Amino acid sequence: MSLFAAARAPRHVVFGRGQRAAVAGYARDLGNRALICTDERLGGSRELAELVDSLAVAGIESVVFDRTLPEVPLSSIDRCVEAGRAFGPDMVIGLGGGSCLDIAKAASLMLAHGGSIRDYYGEFKVPGPVLPIIAIPTTAGTGSEATPVAVVADTERTLKVGIASPHLIPHVAICDPELTYSAPSGLAAVAGADAMVHAIEAYTAIRRDPVPGITQEHVFLGKNAISDSYALLAIAHLGQSLERAVKDATDHEARDGVMFGALAAGMAFGVAGCSAAHAIQYPVGASTHTTHGAGVACLLPYAMEYNLPAATPEMARVADALGLPPTEGGQVERAYAAIDAIARLFGVIGIPKSLRLLGLREDKLGWVAEQSLGATRLVKNNPRQLDLEAMTTIVGTAFSGDRLGLRRQIALEA
Repeated sequence: MSLFAAARAPRHVVFGRGQRAAVAGYARDLGNRALICTDERLGGSRELAELVDSLAVAGIESVVFDRTLPEVPLSSIDRCVEAGRAFGPDMVIGLGGGSCLDIAKAASLMLAHGGSIRDYYGEFKVPGPVLPIIAIPTTAGTGSEATPVAVVADTERTLKVGIASPHLIPHVAICDPELTYSAPSGLAAVAGADAMVHAIEAYTAIRRDPVPGITQEHVFLGKNAISDSYALLAIAHLGQSLERAVKDATDHEARDGVMFGALAAGMAFGVAGCSAAHAIQYPVGASTHTTHGAGVACLLPYAMEYNLPAATPEMARVADALGLPPTEGGQVERAYAAIDAIARLFGVIGIPKSLRLLGLREDKLGWVAEQSLGATRLVKNNPRQLDLEAMTTIVGTAFSGDRLGLRRQIALEA
C-alpha cells in the first residue's frame, strides 16, 4: 500500500512546565469574553484564580462554570450552556480533567448551534465551526485536548455517548505538566493507563484504503504514517515514565513524561481512533460505575490477545517502543512479549486484572458483549472483525482472567 498520512490536531499545541501562563495571549486573539468550564475541586484553586487574573490583565472578561460533574451528564451540560448564553462568550476554556474538557466542547457546540445535544450524537453531525476552545488538561490521560470527540452520559441510553466531529478539536491545547504534580497516585495510574490504551489501540487500528474523500467519510481515519509516529512516541514515553510517576509523585520528570505521552496518544487516536477495549468499557463502566481508565486498561491485554493475528507486526513494534530486551523467535513471540509487558505494567500500578475484580457481575457478560457492538465508531476501527461471538470471547476471558488460555485458543485457530 502506498504511503498515506493525515492529521487532525489543534491549531496550537504547547507543552511544558509553566506554559499555562501563555493562555491569555492565545485568548486575546479570540475575543474578550471567555466562559471557563471546570469542576468544584478546581473552582477554588490557585490555578483558576491565576487564570482569571491573567485573562483580566489581557482585557478579557470571564465567567466560571465550576459545576462540571464526572462523566458529563446532560443536566450538567444544560446548566453550563445556560450560564454561557447569559454571558455571551467569544470562546470556551476547559480547565481540568477529561470531563471538564468534554463539557467545554459540548458547551462550545451548543452555544454556536443550539438545539439538543442529542442532535449531535455520532459522527459528522456538527454542522459547522463551534466557539473556539482552549483546552488546559490537569490530568494526563484522556488526550481530549487534541481530539475531535466529546463523550457525554445520557441516562436515557444507559451508556456514554460520543459526539465526533473535526469541529470539536480545540483551537489551542496548553499542556502544563505542573498541573498534574498534585494528582494522587491512583488518579495518575488510571489516567496514564488510559493514555497507553489510546496509543496502542491507535497503532494497531485498522488501516483503511486511502481513497480520495476518506477524511470526509470517517472522523477516525484508521492508522496512517502520522498517527503511527505519535502512537510510538506516546508508547515510549509512557513505558519509561508511568510506573515511576505512580510510585513517586515527586518524580516530576516522570510526571512530565506521562503528560507528554498522553498528549501524543491523543494526537494519535484523534486521527486513527480507538477500538475493542474502549467499546467494551462503555457497558462495563455503566454496570460497575468504575473509571474509564481502569476499565479500558483491564480490557486491553485481552483485546490485544484477540487482535494479535491481525496486528502481529504492530504489536512486535510496540515491544520495541517499550524498550523491551531482544526475544527469541519471530514477530509472534515479540508481540507476546509486548502484551505481557503491558499486563505487567498495569498490574504493578494497580489496574484490576479481570472484569470480575473490577466488579462486573457474571450475569452481565452477555449484556456487555451485546452492548459493546453498539459503539460502531470504535468497533469499525478494530484490526480484527468484531461480531457478537468475538465480543463474547473477549468479555468472557477478561472476566475469568484467563489471558493465556485465550492466547492458546487464538494460536490453535491460526
